[in-house]
Amino acid sequence: MIRLDGYLCTCKGLTRSEAKKLIKEKRVSINDSIVSDPSCKVNDDDTVKLDGEILIFEEYVYIILNKPSGYVTARTDSKNPTVMDLIGEKRKDLSPVGRLDIDTEGILLITDNGKLNHNMLSPSKHVDKCYLVRCAHEVSDEDIDHLKNGVDIGDDKPTLPAKCERSDDNILLTIQEGRYHQVKRMLAATGNEVVYLKRLSFGPLSLDDSLNLGEYRKLNKEELESLKEYL
Repeated sequence: MIRLDGYLCTCKGLTRSEAKKLIKEKRVSINDSIVSDPSCKVNDDDTVKLDGEILIFEEYVYIILNKPSGYVTARTDSKNPTVMDLIGEKRKDLSPVGRLDIDTEGILLITDNGKLNHNMLSPSKHVDKCYLVRCAHEVSDEDIDHLKNGVDIGDDKPTLPAKCERSDDNILLTIQEGRYHQVKRMLAATGNEVVYLKRLSFGPLSLDDSLNLGEYRKLNKEELESLKEYL
C-alpha cells in the first residue's frame, strides 16, 4: 500500500505539494470514486485516474534514447537544446546517466533511479562503454595497441586498458572510464582526430537499431533484468 499523494508523485514525477493540490482539486479518483484525502491508501489492485487518465505505477522509469548530435546531455542549458527536450515525459525527476558530448550520437540512458545512476558511473563498477569511432586518418596497428594498453591524455594517470578493433573504416573502442572528452583525447594522443563518434552500448544495454536519431522508448523486461544482473 502507498499513500495517494506518493502514488501521484511516482507516476507523474510531481512534488508532494503538487500532488496534494491535484487531489484537493478533486481531479483524482480511485476505482472511479473521487478522493480528496492525500493520505488515502492505494492497493495494488486499485485503479487510479488523474483527470480521467489511468495512471500506471512504476517505481522507477528507465528510458533508452538514441541521442542525435546537437543536443547537450543535461537537464537544462541556456544556449543549446538538451536531450530532455526530446523526451515526451516532462518529469522533473528524470536525469540522463552520464554525458555524451554535444556532437556525439548513440545510446543514452535516462532514469529517476539515483542509485542506478550512481552505480553505472562509479569507477569501481567498471561499466563498459563501446563507441564507433571514425577518425580523420587511418588508425595503425601500432595505434590500436597503444589504445589497448592505455594512453597518456594529460591527466594524473594514463587511461585504463581498453578494447579496440577495426570495423570497416572505423574502430570500435570500449572503455570503462568516463573522463572529459576521453575518446577524443585518446585518439588525439595517437596523433589522430575523431570526426564522428557514436556510442553503441552502455553496460549490458545496446543501441536499439529500430530507434531513429532522437527517438526513445522505455526499457523492456529483459533489459531491466540485465541491468540488475550486471550491477
